[in-house]
Amino acid sequence: MTPATSFEGKRVALFGLGGSGLATARALLAGGADVAAYDDNEKACERAQAAGLTITELKLADWSDFAALILSPGVPLTHPEPHWSVERARKAEIEIIGDIELFCRERAKLAPQASFVAITGTNGKSTTTALIAHLFRAFGRDVQLGGNIGTPILALEPPAPDRVHVIELSSFQIDLTPSLAPSVGVLLNLTPDHLDRHGTMADYAAIKQRCVTQADRAVVAIDDDYTRAIADRLRRAGKPLIRILTAHHELRDGIVVEGEQLIGRRRGQSIRIANLAGISSLRGRHNAQNAACAIAAIGELAHDRAHLQSALQTFPGLPHRMEEVGRRGRVLFINDSKATNADAAEKALSSFEPIYWIAGGKAKEGGIEPLRPLFPRIAGAYLIGAAANDFARTLEGSVAYDMCDTLDVAIDHAAHDAAESKAEEPVVLLSPACASYDQFTSFEKRGDRFRELARAYVKPRVSASGDAR
Repeated sequence: MTPATSFEGKRVALFGLGGSGLATARALLAGGADVAAYDDNEKACERAQAAGLTITELKLADWSDFAALILSPGVPLTHPEPHWSVERARKAEIEIIGDIELFCRERAKLAPQASFVAITGTNGKSTTTALIAHLFRAFGRDVQLGGNIGTPILALEPPAPDRVHVIELSSFQIDLTPSLAPSVGVLLNLTPDHLDRHGTMADYAAIKQRCVTQADRAVVAIDDDYTRAIADRLRRAGKPLIRILTAHHELRDGIVVEGEQLIGRRRGQSIRIANLAGISSLRGRHNAQNAACAIAAIGELAHDRAHLQSALQTFPGLPHRMEEVGRRGRVLFINDSKATNADAAEKALSSFEPIYWIAGGKAKEGGIEPLRPLFPRIAGAYLIGAAANDFARTLEGSVAYDMCDTLDVAIDHAAHDAAESKAEEPVVLLSPACASYDQFTSFEKRGDRFRELARAYVKPRVSASGDAR
């Protein structure tokens, strides 16, 4: 745990008692604060009480007693409208911050030069964050991994000169972190997302930019217009910057992707940094971008090319992100349940062919129409969930589809058709381009179920005589 001492001897309001909220409450208490904790969800309050926290009905509290509101990132700060706790805090003229801000204040107090790598972007954050942590560990560093990727930041060990914090940040977390100034800030990409919480794409991009604006060193992938503009602003401001480019190769300084090779450029001169060929956990151009950003983030450690290459080859990848579940004969089963929008699904669809594609769920704005250029790679689509009818209308006349409704039916039909294919490596791919909430409580639960079902096909079937078939 990292005790949050910046409110020692003061009373603070804390709203939101999920995993990060509970960790934040404990850290504040350990740092000497008086915490008035609350959540609109009665069960969350009950769980917090069972964990030893005192619950305060904040709607009835005197907000002039509070020095700050510590807000869960899942609670609306501005859009579609501010949460009632935000309105109370603003009326009381107290600051509204989150757990990442508390960590930043502890770092400034305890070890301002401690390594703090912050990663954000619309897609690829978790893979890049995990890969950066993996690379640092491969070079023998003490690494604390957390933030939006899983472990709440204040549940990690405190900042220290010989310790590296590798932290994934969502736009919601950044919006609650006014003093964000990591030693390395990484910005991967920007496409429309969470606009219901940020209002406009311009506002969303401005919040994401804060991850790199005050960083000692910025790493920015410049494949899209938004990140390219941010990198240009950083360059004009004279900020230390490493640019990453995969779409084209007109870059004199930075890292470019050429096929499966990562090439460093300095003043127009080139040197091969790493080779991603054969690393299944880093398959696809999007993962080449992730890897290039991760290599840039670890700085001088990457100069040991042999050690770096070995570390890349041992990266296991993350569950539900183009995860290889296994093979049966020529058929490869891939769990990409984390692909909850078309932009994320595009990464997997670009990485395999022919594809027996399981798609559907609770659709996001735009559906799968943006994926039309990739339809020729799809041998068949197996549609599930609430989006099935809409997806079928988009696929009509371009891709053969099967209305399966549920995941178990979809994988059964897709596996059968893939096995009948004469292709060298047909792929049964779960990359839904949808949220999971119509049939599953999370994309993780959806991916777990796919893995469970797929492994029934991957395991060799045993005949009555005991022979594997």
